[in-house]
Amino acid sequence: MRNPKLQVPPPFSPVVAYVVKGYPRLSELFIASEIYRLERAGLGVRLFVIKRGDERLHHPTVDRISAVPDYLPPTASVSDTPLLRWLANHLPAFAAPLGRTFRRWPLGVARAAGAAAAQAIRARASFWSAPRKVYLKEFLQAIAIADSLRDVRNVRHLHAHFCHGATTVAWLAAMISGRTFSFTAHAKDLYTPSLNPAGLLRRKLAAAQFAVTCTEANRQFLLQHAGSTPVFRVYHGLNDEFAALISRQIDAARRPAASPLRIVSIGRHVHKKGFDLLVDACARLVRRGIPIEATIIGERGDQSDAIAAAIARAGLQGHVKLLGPMSQADLLAALSGATVFCLPCRVSDDGDRDGIPNVLVEAMATGLPVVTTNVSGIPELVHDEVTGLVVPADQADAIADALLRIHQDQELARRLGLAARAVVAERFDGDRLIDDLFSLFRRVA
Repeated sequence: MRNPKLQVPPPFSPVVAYVVKGYPRLSELFIASEIYRLERAGLGVRLFVIKRGDERLHHPTVDRISAVPDYLPPTASVSDTPLLRWLANHLPAFAAPLGRTFRRWPLGVARAAGAAAAQAIRARASFWSAPRKVYLKEFLQAIAIADSLRDVRNVRHLHAHFCHGATTVAWLAAMISGRTFSFTAHAKDLYTPSLNPAGLLRRKLAAAQFAVTCTEANRQFLLQHAGSTPVFRVYHGLNDEFAALISRQIDAARRPAASPLRIVSIGRHVHKKGFDLLVDACARLVRRGIPIEATIIGERGDQSDAIAAAIARAGLQGHVKLLGPMSQADLLAALSGATVFCLPCRVSDDGDRDGIPNVLVEAMATGLPVVTTNVSGIPELVHDEVTGLVVPADQADAIADALLRIHQDQELARRLGLAARAVVAERFDGDRLIDDLFSLFRRVA
């Protein structure tokens, strides 16, 4: 009988620990699709989730992911709660992990505690204000991750999505446990200064092995703060579910009859999406006697009531519908029955903006002509008069004129739709783009 002490150990399999704020989330299919594709490419993934997803409906991609979510202890907001009361409610859940982690990495815990405390002081509202309490919460969340990795040899690298809270937690957890980390920056997390106050983004970049972002415009912004840290642009690409649906569609470029003008838009009801501008453009078209049917699909947000009120004020209840989130199959059906896709993005007053909205990629993949704006990374996908019509932001009259052109010129609509479909196939193939991210992780994992 073979001596069990002489058995060859299983091959060492590198694993990357992903840190995300919430999971699963309907609006973040691009993250689930990324994890699934990385696993399919051969990378092991450990998944840490700061906040348990509260959505009963999730995309089928989530069920195909092997990684089992490791949910951190639940925490309430610290902003409206006195610190001692918050600690009394939450410290018991973190006390044992804190003790174990301190015994394993005392210097790492001290360094991370010092970094969190220094940031809490730097980010306070004024010299006389109390330190920001959120960094205590993120330090404890980092402790929970480090504790889970105490005896895990094959996780050498952590990666976070969105460069504010989740990345701060990953940074501190890496500091505690002596691992490397990286992050992906997207949109609001990158351009809203209050989410990374007092130079926090610059410090996280300096500590990271690398950063990833989903547009060249984002990359150029990050390079201003990155110093010697490399920053890579990796487009999201078409998510795996929508790509599979498109591949089974017989003729994605076939469009319905030109009348009425059927407009579809997709997104959460927030200011940067410009849905109020789309409603205004629809009102202008109706006043011109153009028959329209517009549908805005997406999650409710802080602009939901304002959008509904604008529809009512303009008397558009028979022309513009607000629908909730849909599955990818239902979205494809909605896009396939449309004449044009319109997303009039803008930059909000706090700096929030989109990168390249994933719904634009999905609409263009169906061969649907698009009308959008020249904001952030959108011109990297939509070239005016070539793969869509691009208008200045915040101009409802320009949006209406562009929609009318699509309605009146079927040859233009056909040409733009075919070109849109081709550019997605050429430059936004998610299965090919994942190789770039996989290569980055292989270097550090």
